[in-house]
Amino acid sequence: MNKQAQNPAGESAGIDRRGFLKCMQWAGAGVVWSFAGGVPTSRLLGAPTQKQKDFAFVQISDSHIGFDKAANPDVAGTFQAAVDKINNLGRLPDLVLHTGDLTHLAKAQEFDTLDQLLRGLRQKQTFFVPGEHDLLGDDGKQYLERFGKGSLGRGWQSFDHKGVHFIGVNNSAQLEGLGAIGEEQLEWLKKDVSGFKASTPIVVFAHIPLWAVYPEWGWATKTARRLSIC
Repeated sequence: MNKQAQNPAGESAGIDRRGFLKCMQWAGAGVVWSFAGGVPTSRLLGAPTQKQKDFAFVQISDSHIGFDKAANPDVAGTFQAAVDKINNLGRLPDLVLHTGDLTHLAKAQEFDTLDQLLRGLRQKQTFFVPGEHDLLGDDGKQYLERFGKGSLGRGWQSFDHKGVHFIGVNNSAQLEGLGAIGEEQLEWLKKDVSGFKASTPIVVFAHIPLWAVYPEWGWATKTARRLSIC
């Protein structure tokens, strides 16, 4: 595709999908999520601390360990900086979520490097879902062996923490232009949430957006509507 991104005024931002993804190969994300009275709020790592919260967790994503092109020849250093910011938060987060593309090419040495970097986290309670880059070559075998422990199927999972139900979804394994969840995972999801009240806070984390951020670029999950009625 060669559709150009537009700014809010509808004017061309001067970048197409190829150019944007070239940048996104080395871009990552780090967000602190806080819960207070069952209501979530978010802030970037390094932003001022919010008060009066029940608990907080950190979401990190797209570390792409192994990428070494000019845009960022030191992704390990970038990830180490994120680890340092997490460790220096005023209050240690209750848990850390990594939402995929841990590595760039799913090579053993890339997973080794990430494992060593994660050992520096003060918070050891870390959960993962795979991105498409973690499934390259061996259909996710190394990822599941190294970072999928305790998960089901091809890397989905759920757990409870302080009254909040967390669900980790793998929507990167059956790509057909868009993310997909798959029948087996959908059936599991229906059973997983069947016993909860409507008032129970639920956090769903995945690599590919579950809503239509930009379907033309593959940033959507085609089975997300079915997920909403589970």
